[in-house]
Amino acid sequence: MSSALHQNLPWVEKYRPQNLDEVYGQQETVQTIRKFARDGRIPHLLFYGPPGSGKTSTIIALAREIYGKSYKNMVLELNASDDRGIDVVRDRIKNFASTRQIFSSGFKLIILDEADAMTNTAQNALRRIIEKYTKNTRFCILANYAHKLNPALMSRCTRFRFAPLKDSAIEERINAVIKEEKLEVPEETEKCLVQLSKGDMRKALNVLQACSAALDKDGDEIIPDMIYECVGAPRPKSIEVVLDAIMKNDWTDAYATMEKILKTEGLALIDLIGGFVDVLEQYELRPATRTEMLQGLSDIEYGISKGGSDKIQSTAVIGCIKSALDNEA
Repeated sequence: MSSALHQNLPWVEKYRPQNLDEVYGQQETVQTIRKFARDGRIPHLLFYGPPGSGKTSTIIALAREIYGKSYKNMVLELNASDDRGIDVVRDRIKNFASTRQIFSSGFKLIILDEADAMTNTAQNALRRIIEKYTKNTRFCILANYAHKLNPALMSRCTRFRFAPLKDSAIEERINAVIKEEKLEVPEETEKCLVQLSKGDMRKALNVLQACSAALDKDGDEIIPDMIYECVGAPRPKSIEVVLDAIMKNDWTDAYATMEKILKTEGLALIDLIGGFVDVLEQYELRPATRTEMLQGLSDIEYGISKGGSDKIQSTAVIGCIKSALDNEA
């Protein structure tokens, strides 16, 4: 890849780990699969966990370590979100798995990304192909949700769960990117970015790149407001203002304050509810009060996800918090 093209890549690809040493936050999994590779006994693998936790990066880094320059000949990458029908399993996967390399020894590797999006028929067909071509092919199945995969398919793989990345792992990677890109990022901004990424490295890098592109000139600082605006998350100050109005003022004033914040900052009610939960964690409340409040807010969030009216749900949020606090008193 030419250096000019490399410079224009999205940061998620530009800073994708090139080997297993560069994979952050999944040390135990990396150690185990590295031992498999060293012993030459790699089983069929299933990596599952939330987006941005390093599933794709880990298997690609492993493949690069194993195959080196032969990577393109020995590895077939398929994104099952696009290629998820039975025809792909019967044609592309079967053809690749059934042919042996004349000049290369060892097994081939088929990486199936987002396999939980595959149809049931395709998963059943894949099950048979995995068994039939085990001698010269290994499969690595990547999924966000393991429960969406066929149990018979899962039983043929060694499973690894990828947890959301710890803040320290995201911070370490972000610091390396900031240094490489020569950005001015105050500690407060970095803290906001790590907190809002919620264990998703991809999200953290995409937000950082978007904020970097929005700077007027080199040397400008990326401020916390830019992070909140890019993510579309409510600012802590705004949440405090709304909570304060709900706790201290009457219903009409609380509703007016909430509507004003939602409109001026372009927020969705569901984002504000998430913000309330984070802020309420810092409040000293009786367990019964906290339980009542969280249960009420979760019911409202469920109502919104089912298409409930934002206006009605906004009033429900105010009622839920006021009711729980009245019981506290």
